[in-house]
Amino acid sequence: MTTPLPSLPAITRDPSRPGLGLIGAGAFGSFCLPHLRPFFRIRLADPRPDLPEIAARHGVRAASIAEAAAQPFVLLAVPVAQVAAAGAAIAPHLRPGALVVDTCSLKLEPLRLLREILPNFVDLAGTHPLFGPNSGRDGIAGLRVTVCPGRGRRHRLVARFLERALALTVIRSSAEAHDREMAQVQGLTHLVARLVDSLGLPRPSQTTPSFEQLMRAVEAVRDDSEALFRAITQENPFVPPLTARFFATAREMQARMLPAPSLDRLPGPAGEAVGDAV
Repeated sequence: MTTPLPSLPAITRDPSRPGLGLIGAGAFGSFCLPHLRPFFRIRLADPRPDLPEIAARHGVRAASIAEAAAQPFVLLAVPVAQVAAAGAAIAPHLRPGALVVDTCSLKLEPLRLLREILPNFVDLAGTHPLFGPNSGRDGIAGLRVTVCPGRGRRHRLVARFLERALALTVIRSSAEAHDREMAQVQGLTHLVARLVDSLGLPRPSQTTPSFEQLMRAVEAVRDDSEALFRAITQENPFVPPLTARFFATAREMQARMLPAPSLDRLPGPAGEAVGDAV
């Protein structure tokens, strides 16, 4: 039997707001702080040496993993590759009835790992904010976030909080359906944008609307970490078949773009080119 804990906070700036342990003070974790601070007493944990400065900048408390994990709500803002390590680090300190929420760009494998690592007395919900520090720099109201069940039923409360408190558009999905769609939505987008960015082309002065849209896609992912790019393109099991089709289609298109042999230069029966001057 789990110990009763407070429900997700009401949509107020109540000073008695519940505690939330945020694990990860990287780009996305830091981005979350001003949006969550009005609703939670945040304990921020990360092994990075500048943690106190980051916490002070955002008006939250720097904490140990043990203190952060002991909060009634724990948010993991770590890359996919660090989920297992983060889960193992918080597991011994979690309280019965706590709710753990992850923010990974993939859902199947992170949720499987967390179900395996975390004690059975905690609930688990998966989220994937479909935006980041760049796309959310002017505000997050109306932006989309996916919520997936992990363990227990409180993913529904998470979805409700995100909708009502943060004004996000919530998409409810299974982990498998999410990863299948992300293979196309993120896998192809990041691949094409990285390819275009790698060309290092100068920005032209004469552009079309379609070119500007392409450049916006490039700029949206340009500052994403290499860890995120690897997670999106290599760790989603549904991406490799899609990228294989992409490159095969690109090769076919390249072959069609090669100049066709001229009819007046076709080889003749004696090895002479038809149309050659005698």
